[in-house]
Amino acid sequence: MTARAETHGFQAETRQLLKLMVHSLYSNREIFLRELISNASDAIDKLRFRAIAAPELLGEDGDLAIQIRFDADAKTLEVADNGIGMGRTDAIEQLGTIAKSGTAEFLAQLTGDQQKDAGLIGQFGVGFYSAFIVAEEVEVLTRGAGAEQGVRWRSKGEDEFSVEDAETGRGTRVILHLRDDALEFADAFRLRNLVRKYSDHIAAPVRMPKEAAGDDADASEAGALETVNEARALWARSRSEISEDEYKAFYKHISHDFEDPLDWSHNRVEGKLEYASLLYLPKRAPFDLWNREAPRGLKLYVQRVFIMDDAEQFLPLYLRFVKGIVDSSELPLNISREILQEDARVARIRSALTKRVLSMLKTLAEKRPEDYQAFWDQFGSVLKEGAGEDSANQEALCKLLRFASTAGEGAAQKVGLQQYAGRMADDQERIYYLVAESYENAAASPHLEAFRERGIEVLLLFDRADEWLMSNLREFDGKTFQDIMRTGLQMPGEAKAEDREKNNEGPLAERIAKALGDRVEGVGRSQRLTDSPACLVLPEFAVGPQMRRILKAAGQQFPEAKPRFEYNAAHPLMQRLSEEADEQRFADLALVLFDQASLAEGGALADASAYLTRMNRFLLELLNAGRGGS
Repeated sequence: MTARAETHGFQAETRQLLKLMVHSLYSNREIFLRELISNASDAIDKLRFRAIAAPELLGEDGDLAIQIRFDADAKTLEVADNGIGMGRTDAIEQLGTIAKSGTAEFLAQLTGDQQKDAGLIGQFGVGFYSAFIVAEEVEVLTRGAGAEQGVRWRSKGEDEFSVEDAETGRGTRVILHLRDDALEFADAFRLRNLVRKYSDHIAAPVRMPKEAAGDDADASEAGALETVNEARALWARSRSEISEDEYKAFYKHISHDFEDPLDWSHNRVEGKLEYASLLYLPKRAPFDLWNREAPRGLKLYVQRVFIMDDAEQFLPLYLRFVKGIVDSSELPLNISREILQEDARVARIRSALTKRVLSMLKTLAEKRPEDYQAFWDQFGSVLKEGAGEDSANQEALCKLLRFASTAGEGAAQKVGLQQYAGRMADDQERIYYLVAESYENAAASPHLEAFRERGIEVLLLFDRADEWLMSNLREFDGKTFQDIMRTGLQMPGEAKAEDREKNNEGPLAERIAKALGDRVEGVGRSQRLTDSPACLVLPEFAVGPQMRRILKAAGQQFPEAKPRFEYNAAHPLMQRLSEEADEQRFADLALVLFDQASLAEGGALADASAYLTRMNRFLLELLNAGRGGS
């Protein structure tokens, strides 16, 4: 049979990432072994699962294990497994392409600073490509389970790779031709220490040639293989016998993250429903966090047999950042995604795991507030999805929410709803908030003036999900939420808003309403303003500016709502306006005030040209008046 040889070019993104990895991760080169062993372990897990339905895939080679061999003279290191293996197409697709969403976004964030980029690369995940950190050339021999033909993949990690038919056993052998400065990885003592450091928790045995002990040892023993890792599922062990380092290493195995996890929870449930879970909170958000269609979920095992990656049925979508495993004794080994979706036992496990994650976050917020703030900065917007969607856990989620407020110093300083409620005035019955496009717009809003004067704290919301979130929240701890930019505002100790607004109408309001025409729903004196001349107030149930932008970007239609124009009767501009006898001039001034109020809220002008024309006319009048008086 003639071997088919092909040469392919790497994706542009893959080439760029390979070059960055070789340089940025130079000081942390040893992680390549963790990544290759982790991939080999996954391949064994997948074969073990496939063999449940098709035991013939195992054949006579049922002793599933990972082998590490090295040759210092030849400068080679080999990591081999007898797992699921790959065919030609798989080798081209999986080894020639970075099959992970967010690649472009990841590359855009790289800074050129090797130390910072190393952290970003670790956050993105490197997997197989980490081999090129220590190897000048990588050779992969692989054959898929049940296939007759093997494949050889070879590359120097530069522009291209080659693929050709080859004779090899089931599974995958990754052969690294080491660089001259990486020969430390062709040393038995060094390799054993790395396996125990990074892969002691791997359920599959990792074997290396046994070393002869002394000159009189049987020479045949030197070539025999021995297991050098614990080779026992970490989650099946008692928590008391697992060290923090082992928990951290297992997290890096399942997540391919460089950093340690922020926190974890290891739990075993016995009784009517038996399962074990090991859940982790990452420190940093992945690049595909906002891709709701990206693969996500926990690794599922049944009776310690791997069933599937990314079993999304065990946690809600808003907890998609959680990493970990769930091992059930109740589910059948041949369970499918479709059956999982409908299984009542899965629903009960999902409910319990969701509460466990929320409990982890509650404890983190109470006992390690600085760490929780770091978590919120990364994942807070995702938790807001849950507070708006998950009614069963909304109370617990509300306690985890954090917002900037007028009592803080800048956008970074956040307050929880419990903290806000704890410092409310005795006669305050509502939690006040304001939604804007940015912290700067929110902090400068004229709607805050009366609140600041009276020392009433207001939450400042500027995340793109905030308006949607607040539309789904009704109350917290018996206190209702109130958007201070809308009609119906009632401050502590004041009369009902409807009665007050009726009493605030008069001759000046009527003249302004006539000038503004159908631009507004109504006009009246304001109780909100102390320094600004005017502001715009939204109807209570109207779509706000933040949601309008989101809906427009999505091409969706929504009803336009006219604002209410409120003015500060004590402001000198309004007093001067009330004295203006020329109706045309009065109308122009009213329109200028309307446009300025819109700009103050971060809005766009309906007719910027008309606004500039009026402003230029007033400026010219002012200059002429000044010249005439000189």
